[in-house]
Amino acid sequence: MNTPDVSATPSAAVAENLRPVERAERIRSIDVIRGVALLGILMMNIPYFGLPEGILGSLKFDHPGDTNFVTHQIVDIAFSGKMRALFSMLFGAGVILLTTRKEHAVGLSVADIYYRRILWMILFGVLDAYVLLWAGDILYAYGLCGLFLFPFRKLAPRYLILASLFCFGVLMFKGNLRFQETKGKREAYLKVMALEKQKKKLTDEQKADKQAWETVVKNSKPDQKKIDEEIKKVRSGYPTVWAYYLPINSEIQSVVMYNFYFWDAIGMMLLGMALYKLGVFTGRLRRRSYLALMLIGYGIGIPLGWLAHQLTQEAHTNFGLYLDTHSFGFPRSTYDIRRVTMALGHVGLIMLVYKSGWLRSLMSALGAVGQMAFSNYVMQTLICTFIFFGYGLGYFGKLTYYQLFYVVAGVWVFQLIASLLWLRFFYFGPLEWAWRSLTYWKRQPFRISKPNPETVVSTAQA
Repeated sequence: MNTPDVSATPSAAVAENLRPVERAERIRSIDVIRGVALLGILMMNIPYFGLPEGILGSLKFDHPGDTNFVTHQIVDIAFSGKMRALFSMLFGAGVILLTTRKEHAVGLSVADIYYRRILWMILFGVLDAYVLLWAGDILYAYGLCGLFLFPFRKLAPRYLILASLFCFGVLMFKGNLRFQETKGKREAYLKVMALEKQKKKLTDEQKADKQAWETVVKNSKPDQKKIDEEIKKVRSGYPTVWAYYLPINSEIQSVVMYNFYFWDAIGMMLLGMALYKLGVFTGRLRRRSYLALMLIGYGIGIPLGWLAHQLTQEAHTNFGLYLDTHSFGFPRSTYDIRRVTMALGHVGLIMLVYKSGWLRSLMSALGAVGQMAFSNYVMQTLICTFIFFGYGLGYFGKLTYYQLFYVVAGVWVFQLIASLLWLRFFYFGPLEWAWRSLTYWKRQPFRISKPNPETVVSTAQA
C-alpha cells in the first residue's frame, strides 16, 4: 500500500489510515505465538476456576512424586507465568503495529484511535471481572498499562529494554522486601520464644511479635472451614457467586494491581515492543538465531525454575525452617527472570517450527486462535465458569489438580477447531468485530460474502 500524500489530502489520509487491520496485512507469525500464549494461559487459570485457593498448595506439594505433584512441577517450571509473559509481550508489539501504520494520519488521530481502543478494553475487563465473574481477568490490567505505553512507541529497542529492566527491578525489590519483612517477623518470634524459655515476662510489643508470626503460620495452612464455605458459595447461584467475588475483584484491581500487576504487565509490554522492533516476533531473524534464543532461554529458565520449585516446596513443608536457612527470597525475587528467559525460549521454539514449515495445520489453527485472541479469552471464562460455578454444572472443588488439565485439553481442541471454522465465514472474531466497531464508531464488515477455504492466519494487535 502506498503512503498517502498527507499534505495534499489530509482528510483522505485520515480515512486511509484510520481503519482496522485487514486480514492480508496481519503478521502470521505473531498470531501463531499469540495463539500459543492464549491457550497456555488457561493452564495457569484453570486451578483458580476449579479449586478453592486454600487447598491448592497441599494438592501440589504434600505428596512428592504423585500425579498432582508431577503435573504442577511441569506446569510451574515450563508454563506458569510464562504464557502470560508472552501474551503481555505481544500486547506491547501490538501497540507498535497499531500506531506505526497510522503515523501519517493528521493531528491527534493516532492517539485518538489508540486511546479509544484502550478505554474500551478497560470496560471489557470490568465486565469480565464483575459480570462474568473471572477474578483472574487481565484485560483491565492491560488496559490500565496501555494508557502509559503510547509515549514509548518511538523509543529505540535498547531504551525499551532498559525501561523493561527497571520494571522488573522494581518487582525484584518488592519481592525481596516482602521476604525480608516476613523473615523479620520470624526472627522477632524466635527472640520471644527464647525469652519465654527463660520464664521472662513479655512486653506488649513482644506479645504482638509472637502473634504476628503465629498469624503468618495460620494463614499458610489450609483452613477447612474457609474452604468449605468457599465451595458452598461458588456452587451457589449467580447472586451468591457475584457477592463472593466482588471484594476479591476489588482488591485485585486496586491493591494487587498497584503492587504487582502494573509493574509485571508493563515491563513485559515494553520488552515486547523492543522485541518487535528487533524483528523477533516477525520472523526476520535467521533460524540459527531462533535456535540460539531457544537454547539460551531454556538453558537459563529451566534450571532457575527447577530450583525455585524445590525451594517453594521446602517453604511449603516447613516455612519457619526455610526462613531460618535462607537470607534471600529466591522464588519471588527471580520470578521475572525465569518468566522472561522461558518465554523467549518458547518464542525461539515456536519460530523455529514456523519458519521451518513444520506442522502447518497446527500452525494455521494456532494462528486462527491468536487472530481471535480476545474472543477466545472471554470464551475461556464463559466455558470455565459454566463448568465449575453453581449457576452452571457446579464442578467447583470436585476435580483434583491434575484432572483440571483434562478440561484444559478439551477447551484447547474446541478453540483450535472452532477458530479455524469461524474465520472461514467471518473476517473477525465476534468480540474483535465489536471492539473495532466501537473504536472506529462505525460498523465494520463482519461476514465474508464467500466462505474462505483457507483461513488467513496471522497477527497484529487486533
